[in-house]
Amino acid sequence: MRRTALFVSAVVTGLLAALLAGVPAAPASEKYPVPYNFLPYAVAGGAQEDPPGGNDWSCKPTRKHPRPVVLVHGTFGNKSTNWQTYAPLLHNNGYCVFALTYGVDPTGVPGSEKFGGMTRMQDSAEELKRFVAKVRRATGARKVDLVGHSQGTLMPTWWLKYLGGAPYVKRYVSLAPLWHGTQVAEPSAIAAPVFGADDESTPACVACGQFRSGSAFMKRIRAGGGPGIDGIAYTNIVTEYDQLVVPYTSGIEPGMNNVVVQEHCDTDYSEHFQIAADPVAARVVLNALDPANAKPVPCSVVLPYAGGPPAL
Repeated sequence: MRRTALFVSAVVTGLLAALLAGVPAAPASEKYPVPYNFLPYAVAGGAQEDPPGGNDWSCKPTRKHPRPVVLVHGTFGNKSTNWQTYAPLLHNNGYCVFALTYGVDPTGVPGSEKFGGMTRMQDSAEELKRFVAKVRRATGARKVDLVGHSQGTLMPTWWLKYLGGAPYVKRYVSLAPLWHGTQVAEPSAIAAPVFGADDESTPACVACGQFRSGSAFMKRIRAGGGPGIDGIAYTNIVTEYDQLVVPYTSGIEPGMNNVVVQEHCDTDYSEHFQIAADPVAARVVLNALDPANAKPVPCSVVLPYAGGPPAL
């Protein structure tokens, strides 16, 4: 009951904030505002082509941050809606930041062409491969770091394992990962009419059916002893309140650095969406990308969907 009340309160708060909040903007040479509220800024971000601070193709990596960071959104997201927090945050911290929209369904209804993560993850991995190659050519960097959310934590592994991507990634940071699939996508789940009972029968979202723990896609991802690849540093950031990755421990993988945000902050109620704008998780991400300059993880009250004030 307590969790339900929190969610209802957060939705109302988020909708009100969406009416009041403006889209942050600043010249590329200046610092960008960093919001820590997922819902209102995701709504505002839908009208933008690129997230603030992201996709500056003239950016050159520095000695302090020699690898560009590529942001990989989740299902029914895009390069702007998903990354209103992380694009400006990383830009302000001196990184070259790039984000793509992948997996757009070409047969969708009008307006759906702005959102991705809907098609076969194997095809999306091909898109990611081409995008990273473009980033590497533009920046001169040999390797990139990945920061993904939801599907964006899983799909890149196909590129790494089966499309030759492993030599080009150093750090792989995952927000709300699902290394073991999710029960939400199981045929017995209440969402079965949406997610489908097999890999590619799902109406409107082929990728959703691939999230099942026993899907052919997940079996290939876990082939050879698991999804991890030697030489890549993995960090998984999960939340106990994840309503789409069920159980949330599906995002925990032996041999990787696994972080539960509530172990750092028991007043952090981030769920599957807000974790992509969570100030607690944000510090974990910054530490994972630059462990030599790690700082203490802060704690504040963070509501689901609506978030809270920055605690960095």
